[in-house]
Amino acid sequence: MSEHAHIDPSNKKIALLIAILALCLAITETLSKAYQTEVITKQVESSNLWAFFQAKSIRKTSTELALETIKATAPANDAKSEEIMNKWTAAVKRYDTEPETGEGRKELAARAKKAEQLGQVANHKYHNFEIASGMLQVAIVLASASIITAVGLLGALSGGLGLVAVGFSIYALFF
Repeated sequence: MSEHAHIDPSNKKIALLIAILALCLAITETLSKAYQTEVITKQVESSNLWAFFQAKSIRKTSTELALETIKATAPANDAKSEEIMNKWTAAVKRYDTEPETGEGRKELAARAKKAEQLGQVANHKYHNFEIASGMLQVAIVLASASIITAVGLLGALSGGLGLVAVGFSIYALFF
């Protein structure tokens, strides 16, 4: 029987540990990328909403200026001027708040802030998954070194580090 035919049972355990750590690494990397994408998506959404907010603000200010101009220059009791002023006053109010469409300045600001908040949460989760991924990579290296060096403490350290990394992943996922 050749000398390679005998496999140390502790190596089988370490190999299984490496397989489990690799599986956990694959899961954390996948979740990390998903949250990284979510961060970018929320940043874009927030930027778009703030741009829309600015456009509404410019429209509101322009309409207010036009309204003030017509008030200052229109002849008294002019029906046409009154009609225009009423129309522009309604537009100014609509630019400020439009709950039925969610496209008034107040609603846009609230939506943009919500997108920013969700982006921050996704960013926090992304970073925790990245930390877990790094820990799992180190754990795999330690487990591999344990096989090569036959130092059982490295295997135990690898398993412990893997558990801590899984804890980080669980924390990122649920908290």
